[in-house]
Amino acid sequence: MPDNIRFGLIGYGLWGRHHATAIAAAPGAVLSAISCASETTAATARRDFPAVPVHVGYEPLLARPDIDAVAIAVPNYLHAKVGVAALRTGKDVLLEKPMATTLEGCDQLLQAAHANSRVLTIGHELRLSTQFGRIKSFIDAGDIGTPSYLSFSLFRFPFRPGSQGWRYDAARIGSWLLEEPVHAFDLAMWYLESLGDPLSVQVFGNAGARGAAMAESFSAILRFPNSAHAVITQTLGGFEYHQLLHLTGCDGSVRSWWSGAMDRTTHPAYELRIDRRGKGGVETVPVGPSGELAELSEQARQTVAAFRDRRPLVRGEDARKRVAVCLAAEQSLRESRQITLRF
Repeated sequence: MPDNIRFGLIGYGLWGRHHATAIAAAPGAVLSAISCASETTAATARRDFPAVPVHVGYEPLLARPDIDAVAIAVPNYLHAKVGVAALRTGKDVLLEKPMATTLEGCDQLLQAAHANSRVLTIGHELRLSTQFGRIKSFIDAGDIGTPSYLSFSLFRFPFRPGSQGWRYDAARIGSWLLEEPVHAFDLAMWYLESLGDPLSVQVFGNAGARGAAMAESFSAILRFPNSAHAVITQTLGGFEYHQLLHLTGCDGSVRSWWSGAMDRTTHPAYELRIDRRGKGGVETVPVGPSGELAELSEQARQTVAAFRDRRPLVRGEDARKRVAVCLAAEQSLRESRQITLRF
């Protein structure tokens, strides 16, 4: 690959703008082109990055021979379509979560990456967090023994509608479970991966006026082998943005929380504590900058190195399983029963 990887960015909504800033600042990356959905967002992109070519529509960007890789930050229902197109034109791809809104879409992406020998990585950026990513290092080091219980809670304000209200349209978002809880399901499956894939999921919640796909509050129980389980809860009926994670293993436990006025605040409060049972008591672990914007910057930096090494940060095969769990959770909520998971 060239000395600097030349990135194209597809999607310039609120999150896409943060992607642009992260890519432009990442060592070894060059923001070489931006694709927008409309002339309105294109005007904003040209104002923000006057030296970067801006296109309306993603096809002209993918046709450029001076683009090595693309970051895709478009509404969920477009992930598979745009991602497959990018892979088929020979670009490596950083694709925002969820991988797709259907398993068929996930499979199309995997096939396109394989057929065109391209790297596909999915943006589960909480893994790169100085806070939540650090917890995985404790698990891998054996600091708390084999994990057996996880609780993750999110208390927040309602979702922003997104461009043309796509987040409030089940046909375009797929499910609210795919929008943000997919991060929590990813962490649970990542932290407990030594036990194997989860066995079942059962969800309790209020479907609300928009139907089961738009549950405003829910609680999910994800069952793993050896009686291990994860409890994941979310409400959109709250205020501000508050996350709380508890994790226990046979030799210790972890407690971590993050709070801010908004999900993308630059001045959050957060804490990470660990009890390595019998090894010195409870420790408050120093944590570097934490939050979505810090994680996005770290993701851009690590993506450059990963693409050079021809490897994904988060494999498509793993991201597909997260989509499968969210779809099964949606089915559980709709049918009021436990769903056995098959991957």
